[in-house]
Amino acid sequence: MFRPLRDRRIEVKDDAQLQVMRAAGVVVGETLALLAAAVSPGITTAELDAMAEDHIRSSGAVPSFKGYADPPYPASICVSVNEQVVHGIPGDLVLATGDLVSVDCGAIVDGWHGDAATTVGVGAVSPIAHRLMRVTEDALWAGLAAARPGGRLSDVSHAVESSVRAVGSFGIVEEYVGHGIGSAMHMPPNVPNVGRPGHGPRLVPGMAIAVEPMVVLGSPATEVLDDEWTVVTRDGSLSAHFEHTVAVTPTGPWVLTSLDRQVEATSPA
Repeated sequence: MFRPLRDRRIEVKDDAQLQVMRAAGVVVGETLALLAAAVSPGITTAELDAMAEDHIRSSGAVPSFKGYADPPYPASICVSVNEQVVHGIPGDLVLATGDLVSVDCGAIVDGWHGDAATTVGVGAVSPIAHRLMRVTEDALWAGLAAARPGGRLSDVSHAVESSVRAVGSFGIVEEYVGHGIGSAMHMPPNVPNVGRPGHGPRLVPGMAIAVEPMVVLGSPATEVLDDEWTVVTRDGSLSAHFEHTVAVTPTGPWVLTSLDRQVEATSPA
């Protein structure tokens, strides 16, 4: 069983539980890699969803998203295209050259969750779209690098925000945030993408959070479509979304959903 932090309901995992979360994270990472390679002009978002569900289940895991919440989410992944920020429902939308496609994926192994997202371009994309993706992914890794024992939760938020603010006038979506993760997909604490350092719960070994910046080219204001899930930019501007699940360990962050990269390789000297 997990050990809750005093008065905060924050789950603290032991080493064995983190190892199972790592197994779930590997399934998520492999699924996202498979889908990123499959994104191409002419493929539908429903086809991507079918590929994802097949890979997750054939890996011995269960999709976290399918049937989640109310109204129940109807698919195994979220596929958000262009101005869609998050929670896009896969369907008959055909991808075209120049689109930006954000794919969010979750998987459960033996009751423990992994959650990650990536944004990819369909064929050749515009220079500003490519820069948006780079800025968002860099902000993610800056946040992950701040998930160190002894710090505070808002250190992660501040690192994400500072990374984005340092490179131009991009918008950071604030209504949607990262989250704690473990025996459930969404748990305390919330992990905002903006904030001052040195605030919030102390980061201790065994905590696990999902860090997920959502960055846009225009205004960060959003709205939800009539399907009650898909979040879009109100001004129609392009959006990018990157996410990883990270565990705090005694020696620093362990990115549970990354297949080939860890924070130590990218942290400032």
